[in-house]
Amino acid sequence: MKKFFLSLLVSFGFITGAAASEGGYAWDKFPTEKMSDMAALQHGAQLFVNYCLNCHSANYMRYNRMHDIGLTDDEIKKNLLFAADKVGDTMKVSLDPKRAKEWLAAAPPDLTLIARSRADISKGSGADYLYTYLRTFYRDDTKATGWNNMAFPDVAMPHVLWELQGQQVAKFVEEKDHHDPSKTIHRFEGFEKTSPGKLDEHAYDQAVGDLVAYLQWMGEPAQEHRVRIGVWVLLFLSVLTVFTWRLNASYWKDVK
Repeated sequence: MKKFFLSLLVSFGFITGAAASEGGYAWDKFPTEKMSDMAALQHGAQLFVNYCLNCHSANYMRYNRMHDIGLTDDEIKKNLLFAADKVGDTMKVSLDPKRAKEWLAAAPPDLTLIARSRADISKGSGADYLYTYLRTFYRDDTKATGWNNMAFPDVAMPHVLWELQGQQVAKFVEEKDHHDPSKTIHRFEGFEKTSPGKLDEHAYDQAVGDLVAYLQWMGEPAQEHRVRIGVWVLLFLSVLTVFTWRLNASYWKDVK
């Protein structure tokens, strides 16, 4: 298991490696309310299967675990089961890792725990990172794929959701480096849309939020259940503390 976590952190450099150096592009806040929205999680699962599962596996997640987000076996078979035969199978892909390494320079990593692995205490949660990453792709003809990313400069992965978002370019302004006037830096000023996608900006942000919610849920499907149990455990301990305190006081009141 330890080797798995280490390999996951290393291999994810292909899609979501360290976001530039210290500092870099600020992460946007992921809409956490989507984690309790079953419709959003179901839509996110659909987006994951259609756009991510072609290259990226989720080997530690079984299709039938989606029962927890309100999907039946029939719904899973009809809408999501394209890369496996049974709902009890794990979410594997047919892409051969050796071939992928030859074609793409690195094998696309498994995404089961990707939202949990990308947290940065100085910037935000892994969900914040993914939400920013999937919304800040821009056209860059100097790159082999034709794409670059603000959250992960020089990313090797192309923008798989470009048909939904459309295409945009990043606007930079040259200015002197405050720390070294002899150097010139490029300050990001914003994006300019060059061609529309199937979704407008708001709808695309909502779709990305749904996808990230699913990725976050997939990393720990029992998270909501764990939190609810934790609240009851804390309440029980609080009540027990009061009884224990009064019992202790009663026991020692006649002791001098």
